[in-house]
Amino acid sequence: MASRLVLRIQERFDRLTAGEKKLAQLIMDREDDILTHSATEIAEMAGVSKATAARFFQHLGYSDFNEVKLQAREERNRTEPYGYSVTESEQVALGRTIGAHLELELKNLTKTFEEMRSDKVREAADLIEKAPRLWVLGLGAEEGYARYARLLFSRLRHSVMILGINQGSWAEDLAMTGPKDVLLLLALPPHPQILKPIVAYAETTRMTVITITDRTFALEAQRFSKVVLPCHVSSFGLGPSHTAMGSVIRLLAVTYTAHAGKSALQRHEIIAGIQEELGGAE
Repeated sequence: MASRLVLRIQERFDRLTAGEKKLAQLIMDREDDILTHSATEIAEMAGVSKATAARFFQHLGYSDFNEVKLQAREERNRTEPYGYSVTESEQVALGRTIGAHLELELKNLTKTFEEMRSDKVREAADLIEKAPRLWVLGLGAEEGYARYARLLFSRLRHSVMILGINQGSWAEDLAMTGPKDVLLLLALPPHPQILKPIVAYAETTRMTVITITDRTFALEAQRFSKVVLPCHVSSFGLGPSHTAMGSVIRLLAVTYTAHAGKSALQRHEIIAGIQEELGGAE
């Protein structure tokens, strides 16, 4: 669920001053910074004065920044940690295993979408609509989800490609990218070493990066991404759960369809017609 601080900001956003709105936007984009920075540092990051920051938190109903940080720390401590697993010594009946798995997956989905900001999803859809080309990148276990994302978006728009679809073709694919192209990055831990130079090249060529990742990598992803859509990925071992990531990809495609309107629907109908023709020819 969204933190109490974010909920208070959303409720009062329209009544904030211009300076307070800058601070509010920073906090909503980088909420975890509350735990690691002082009030003065956060004010500097937002480009406002320390006095503005003090008034801002008071307008939200807090006595001072220390109360804000204490609340954030309490909420963090109540949050279920990422990646816990069942030990081999535990003998769990199959029915109970299924129930526990379902409960955890539902919790991942619920937390992901309760905390998901609709304006960020719309911003990502707008960037994809305006992009000359959409590139999708998923490394390791995320490669399958990259193929899924490419399939969804290729039914809605032209020029959708997977980056590095052929092994060893990184240089050739990157050479085809250009300014204003969008890179949809799907990244859950562990992150391969090649991710860093690929992201660096994307920045050099002025590609716009949209990242779907887990919450532990979200702050790092904000350094090179225009939009970050974080997911909850807790699991009983065998790596992170991809359930929420798959659903966020679907949400982004649905939002894009609503954003692009007639052009997306027409392309979808054309492809459906081609699929029918191909099926009839078999």
